[in-house]
Amino acid sequence: MSTHDSSSDSMTPAPFGSAADVSARLEAEGYVADDALAMSLFLAVKMRRPLFLEGAPGVGKTLLATVTAKVFATELIRLQCYEGLDISQAVYEWNYPRQLLELQSRGGSTASAGDVFSESFLLKRPLLRAIDAANDRAPVLLIDEIDRADEEFESFLLELLADFQITIPELGTLRARHPPIVVLTSNRTRDVHDALKRRCIFHWIDYPSFEKEVAIVRRRVPLLGVSIASRVVAFSQALRREELTKVPGVAETVDWAEALVQVGVGDGEELDEKTVSATLGLLLKYQDDLARVRSGLGKRLLASGAP
Repeated sequence: MSTHDSSSDSMTPAPFGSAADVSARLEAEGYVADDALAMSLFLAVKMRRPLFLEGAPGVGKTLLATVTAKVFATELIRLQCYEGLDISQAVYEWNYPRQLLELQSRGGSTASAGDVFSESFLLKRPLLRAIDAANDRAPVLLIDEIDRADEEFESFLLELLADFQITIPELGTLRARHPPIVVLTSNRTRDVHDALKRRCIFHWIDYPSFEKEVAIVRRRVPLLGVSIASRVVAFSQALRREELTKVPGVAETVDWAEALVQVGVGDGEELDEKTVSATLGLLLKYQDDLARVRSGLGKRLLASGAP
């Protein structure tokens, strides 16, 4: 049994200097974080604890991991969770065709069959890649939508998140030389076990305030004027107060703002019903919601002055 021990962290990206440093470095990459989120990320990196982000879809959970990887100029390794996800898809599997060819090249002898169970025959999936001792610096590991995976998969994550190691029967325990910065996200389609959350720093990302969302839209869509950006955000936030199948997230607001720029809506112009109806597919993703807004709700929101 072989074991890869942890060693020097000299190549691990330097941690943030403070929560204020987090905010400044994220904003430089286009991500607007409030004080609480900045502090959570600061502590996660400083304490080498996974950051567990929960909240509605489209509020910036996945984007935070992407931007963090940019801040540290390191690799983003993403594991997209789904029902039925297992170890062979998330961690590793053996390259059986290559192993078979190797054995055949030895004339079918199985005397040294154990040689084919070495790392050179290992297919490394996202979790194993994230703790690979060959990494020259800590990557960012994004475990996206953990609530979509089966509960049994959570149990497997406990060893990884506690000690940044994975045990493979044929090889032993593989440990990270540079522990990854881990971000887990959940849309709360089901409750995640306390045992997993205990190993993480938890942060709930809510929909932003009006002022913050305007700042996000202006940062992500700089060609959009201040006045129209405010009206776009106000309309999106008004929709969130309605009983829709799926209300628009911040990501949808940004997409809609970009679409309005593309169709030539300039600052100081009104958001008219025709333009809103024609571009509504950027904000809403269900036919019933589209029909309801187009049949009267959108006009009422426009007339009420919400945007």
